[in-house]
Amino acid sequence: MNDHRSVTIVMIEDDEGHARLIEKNIRRAGILNDIKHFTDGTTAIDYLYNHQDGPALNGPALILLDLNLPDMSGTDILARIKAEGGPLRRTPVVVLTTTDDKVEIQRCYDLGCNVYITKPVNYESFAQAIRQLGLFLSVIQVPEVEGEA
Repeated sequence: MNDHRSVTIVMIEDDEGHARLIEKNIRRAGILNDIKHFTDGTTAIDYLYNHQDGPALNGPALILLDLNLPDMSGTDILARIKAEGGPLRRTPVVVLTTTDDKVEIQRCYDLGCNVYITKPVNYESFAQAIRQLGLFLSVIQVPEVEGEA
């Protein structure tokens, strides 16, 4: 186990085309963190909570969450991640979705999402969100061990 674990980006997105585009934009913005991609909620939740490399057991992550998944609603995943006292409650979540329905957006913010991005992803707004992610990523870096330069 090394001490400077960088933040893993967990992308939960069932559309391969969107997933590739998002990854390309993340790389283009200069963020080189490891990206784990899941196409359904069940597998993603299993990784988040039960996998030894997953954030519940191994810390820090940033979650990119599509709301329209084949097996469950992204809002349910968001609610679970942000549940009171849950191990992932402080994990930043960026919601990516095709809906710009104000009620849905408000619901995601109420549930605790940090950034809401409407697809198809407009590069400008995405770049701005990625800069915010960079901020999250730097804020949630695991602190350096004392005594190391």
